[in-house]
Amino acid sequence: MSKKIGLVHATMNSVEPILHAFRTLHPEVDLINVMDEGLIWELNETNQITHSMTRRLIDIASKAEEAGADAILLTCSSFSPYVPGFKHLFKVPILSSDESMLNEAVKFGGKIGVIATVEKAGPTTTNLLYETAKEQGKTIEVETVVIKEAFQALQKGNQTEHNELIHAEINRLSNSCDVILLAQYSMARALDTYERGEIPILTGPEVSANAIVALAGE
Repeated sequence: MSKKIGLVHATMNSVEPILHAFRTLHPEVDLINVMDEGLIWELNETNQITHSMTRRLIDIASKAEEAGADAILLTCSSFSPYVPGFKHLFKVPILSSDESMLNEAVKFGGKIGVIATVEKAGPTTTNLLYETAKEQGKTIEVETVVIKEAFQALQKGNQTEHNELIHAEINRLSNSCDVILLAQYSMARALDTYERGEIPILTGPEVSANAIVALAGE
């Protein structure tokens, strides 16, 4: 019997990148998608995560568990710091969107470039990187840039502008960083039209798809 993975979304923009990762890497897995897109709108308006928003996130994750998910993956990085506080409420493994990617980035060490398009996601990812490095006994330096215009462009259906804005920041950070991290799943599509150089560029969907399938099998 194939495994069922619950995908918990806060924006439509994250859906296609993670679905593409599963279609490519784990086509045998059944996916259960649940969403509360109001979360990302509220987050962009207030730039803060409230108890009410966290409860809503737990609620939709619960729907995935009730539907038979063997493991649950959150696809919005802004909520990653809150996952350890509620994962004990579930009987199945839960993984935040970027936990696996953060561990991978810290392995490179040195200077890490972070690009985000949601204001909250930039500092959230940066703080989690430093916490991860501390846990691993590594010393890192992080440079973070938030391109809100790119997210706005994607919301309006202008994927070309979204990608070009991200490409420009990748090119800039490539001059000084050892590895570059795209903070949100929605950003992974930008690499479809980017010719990679020698600097590693990490995105959440591929790394997380592999990690959550492994958790589901344990």
